[in-house]
Amino acid sequence: MRGGGRPRAAPPAGDACYSLDIEGRAVPLRVRRNGRARRLVLRIDAAADGAVVTLPPGVPVEDGLDMARQRAAWIAGRLAALPARRPFADGSRVPFLGVEHPVRHRSGCRGTAWLEDGEIHVAGGAEHLARRLTDWLKGEARRRIAPKVADKAARLGQTAGRIALRDTRSRWGSCSANGNLSFCWRLVMAPETVLDYVVAHEVAHLAERGHSPRFWRAVAGLTNDAEGARAWLRDNGDGLHRYG
Repeated sequence: MRGGGRPRAAPPAGDACYSLDIEGRAVPLRVRRNGRARRLVLRIDAAADGAVVTLPPGVPVEDGLDMARQRAAWIAGRLAALPARRPFADGSRVPFLGVEHPVRHRSGCRGTAWLEDGEIHVAGGAEHLARRLTDWLKGEARRRIAPKVADKAARLGQTAGRIALRDTRSRWGSCSANGNLSFCWRLVMAPETVLDYVVAHEVAHLAERGHSPRFWRAVAGLTNDAEGARAWLRDNGDGLHRYG
């Protein structure tokens, strides 16, 4: 499928990076090629405060750059509408399974991070808070995703391969040809129905590679509100990349 002081992740291998001048502002523009794409696609890259152009096979890079230049006003408008960045810090509020929780720094405590009385507590030095909170969220994502994968795969008579968690920008999940599954760890910040849908979507690909009617029937049999989850991701997904 598809913060202050935090280093931004390097672009995926093979992507070309450019700078687009929009009203005197240098906006990062990433150009990526997708062998399965059928047309040029322009979208916002909330993690980088920029944009991404996806090229189908055989389409020159310059065509993608021209598309971005022609839609500069649209890019500027979408970037302006993004939520403010929300760094992981003491007193910040971070969504967990769709519900915002205040973050409490517990410098005098040992350990890493834990959930208690509706708050996320993070132990240790303040300089480690962002990393420890990120690690905790990744761990919680895996703890919830892994059993869902096993259960849904069994219901389809399939066996999933390895499960990887990444900070992907363009996809919320993916399923490789050998059955390995990958998910964006930020899904643990979304409502559980959304996380459940993305798992169902990728597990369904174990049985149906494309997005045929049979595939969508399989998804519907594995999750309760696929349409609502897709709508939530469309409206709120970019905001998850503003945390941390």
